[in-house]
Amino acid sequence: MPMKSVWQLQDAKNQFSLVVDNALSKGPQTVTRHGEPTVMVISVAEFKRIKSRKKSILELFAPIRGLELDVTRDRSLPRDVKL
Repeated sequence: MPMKSVWQLQDAKNQFSLVVDNALSKGPQTVTRHGEPTVMVISVAEFKRIKSRKKSILELFAPIRGLELDVTRDRSLPRDVKL
């Protein structure tokens, strides 16, 4: 019998120890509410691995790749501000 990795909320509550054991041995466990994925149960080791991962400069700028952006500097004088 294959190990479960998706749990309905009520089942996850009733078998929480098994959900945790599976998260430790088999990987992330998804908990659904009304059929929709709601939360993931993951091991601390997996959380630390994900949390500590540093993005490369290319990954940081990936969302704007291919966009036509105006990156020229505005050379107008600053406005006067009375303090």
